[in-house]
Amino acid sequence: MNDWTAFGRVDADGTVYVKTADGDRVVGSWQAGTPEEGLAHFARRFADLVTEVDLVEARLKSGAADAAHSLSSVKRLRTELAEAHVVGDIDGLNARLDKLATLAEEKAGEARAAREVARGEALARKTALVEEAEKIANEATGWKTAGDRLKEILDEWKTIRGVDKKTDGELWKRFATARDGFTRRRGAHFATLDGQRKQAQTAKEELVKEAESLSESTEWSATANRLKDLMAEWKAAPRAAKEAEQRLWERFRAAQDAFFTRRSEVFSARDAEYKGNLDRKQAILAEVEALDVDADPRGAQNKLRDAQAAWHDAGRVPRESAASLDRRWRAAEERIRVAMDSAWRKTSPQDNPLLQQMREQVAEAEDKLARAQAAGDARRIKEAEQALNSKKQFLALAEQAN
Repeated sequence: MNDWTAFGRVDADGTVYVKTADGDRVVGSWQAGTPEEGLAHFARRFADLVTEVDLVEARLKSGAADAAHSLSSVKRLRTELAEAHVVGDIDGLNARLDKLATLAEEKAGEARAAREVARGEALARKTALVEEAEKIANEATGWKTAGDRLKEILDEWKTIRGVDKKTDGELWKRFATARDGFTRRRGAHFATLDGQRKQAQTAKEELVKEAESLSESTEWSATANRLKDLMAEWKAAPRAAKEAEQRLWERFRAAQDAFFTRRSEVFSARDAEYKGNLDRKQAILAEVEALDVDADPRGAQNKLRDAQAAWHDAGRVPRESAASLDRRWRAAEERIRVAMDSAWRKTSPQDNPLLQQMREQVAEAEDKLARAQAAGDARRIKEAEQALNSKKQFLALAEQAN
């Protein structure tokens, strides 16, 4: 640029030329100063063109510019350069513009290809959304989730660009049809559901009435089982409308709570009674276990007889204690029986007063059973039968031993 004479000259008459491979070309006239000043003036104009080319090149290579727009700029600059009133390396700048034109065409092609890919992707995305919407319309039964998803599909649809107008219109028509179909099917479902809820409300009202009628029952086992069955029926029944469902549930639950609270109170009192019975039986058992059967088997036998009556009169004990308590009682009875067997072997059957006592005990047990049967007391009958069987077994063993 400093050696302007390398790219231009000024004739004696002031005509300014630029040097090109095709020969010198007139670019203007200079009369205002020296030839060097004239060349410098036209060289600055050329520098302006170079700056513009530099800018186009930088933006094109950085990807900041649209390739098609850059190509238009390059073509414009080439046209302007052919007639520009400048002095500079016209051929070199033309060569740069040729390279930029090639680069711009390549990038424009890439951009077109990218747009085609983007259009294809946009078409695929919208097609997939339409197909999903159609599947929802035909198959979905999770109404809220499906409705929310259709809204999401619409929002996503609005963000997708690049599909041609005709195709986009056809896809939109399919989507709108699917959405309308889903809305109709959902409406029909809830209309049917309203009818089912009314039926469910009627059925649950019947369950509530029965539960309330059982809330004052004292048939603890049977009523508890029936209430459990009612609960199973409640769970199996469809739901009524929200407000009716809540109101009926509160009544149903209140009836259950009333019964089970009363039962719990009764069972607590019974447990306390059983605990007292357990304490009495443990005291009786401790006395029997402490008997010196070896020193006085007959006395032990007499005390066992008294203890048996007291044992049965003491009543029932908690279930978790019954088995171990019965095992200890049988062991104590067996210990006395073995001692009595040993004593019987030392006396003749005729002289054995224990056999006579045992026969008397059997008779007394039979009388006690008869009285219980006459009174119709099931608990006393059962206890009397158990006592009679026990005494008969002892008597039979004693008679066999003698």
